[in-house]
Amino acid sequence: PLSLEGPLITIRRFRPEFFSIRKLVDTGTMTEEDAGLLENAVKLKRNILIAGGSGSGKTTLLNALSAFIDEKERVITLEDAAELKLQKPHVVRLETRPKNAEGTGEINMHDLVVNALRMRPDRLIIGECRGSEVVPMLQALNTGHKGSMSTVHANSSADAIKRLESMILVSAPQWPIQVVREQISSAIDLVIYLARAGSERKLTEISELSFDGARIHVERLEEFSGAR
Repeated sequence: PLSLEGPLITIRRFRPEFFSIRKLVDTGTMTEEDAGLLENAVKLKRNILIAGGSGSGKTTLLNALSAFIDEKERVITLEDAAELKLQKPHVVRLETRPKNAEGTGEINMHDLVVNALRMRPDRLIIGECRGSEVVPMLQALNTGHKGSMSTVHANSSADAIKRLESMILVSAPQWPIQVVREQISSAIDLVIYLARAGSERKLTEISELSFDGARIHVERLEEFSGAR
């Protein structure tokens, strides 16, 4: 074991009950205005990136937002460890697979994304974006797979976009930075940032992206507007 004091077991335990948007409003995670904006964004099939630190509630919010997806839509979820429990009837769940004892048989997130695009998804929901899968994911979001969602570890909405840029440049170093930023700004409609303070989780930023030809600007939405 890697633990110097002896064997160590970490159990990641999830609440058995489903956290709805209403529950998140009641517990103070977000305001009524935020909830209305996010409901409208999901129904209008905006592509959403949820950012935050470990334990900030990214997966919980992702589950809650899935309640606003139309019942007729085919949703495909892709995860490293199955955590999402979407409250929808037509969900296909895919999970990565590590290498076997012989060192073969690995299926990584990049493989899942490429495979999922052949399965006629109406929406893709990627549990966490952390590596080379960001390239096919952005290409999918830019070619008709609207209403997709994912999460990323970051310290702010602006930092989340920088992380995406870094992951793309590592996976596709031949892409010019301007093309990378154009792809990101075209693919992502909203960035939601969640912060954790002790046992409390707060939605602190809802931002949209704009691209001026050189840089991506992350602009925080200060006022709620159902027309957005």
